[in-house]
Amino acid sequence: MAIKTEKILFKWADYQNNIVSCLEELQKDSDFSDVTLVCEEAHQIEAHRIILSACSPFFRSILKKNKHPHPMIYMRGLKARDLVAVVDFLYYGEANIY
Repeated sequence: MAIKTEKILFKWADYQNNIVSCLEELQKDSDFSDVTLVCEEAHQIEAHRIILSACSPFFRSILKKNKHPHPMIYMRGLKARDLVAVVDFLYYGEANIY
């Protein structure tokens, strides 16, 4: 005798908007930050390795090789405003560049 099983689909209403909202909150709050990005002007930005690696093959490659619990990545050649724009782009999907 075959046992009949039911399949239940769980769906998070408005999932994409919730994720975007969570990413914005994460960027503003550095409690769970585990990477520090530094530019030429010694400006530092705290970020999350999971966000950086999900959005950028460059960061994914660096972070895969570096097993330090809180790596510091020096972004040679970037000015503070450009580093902020890069991080904004990764977290929000858009950035203002002048």
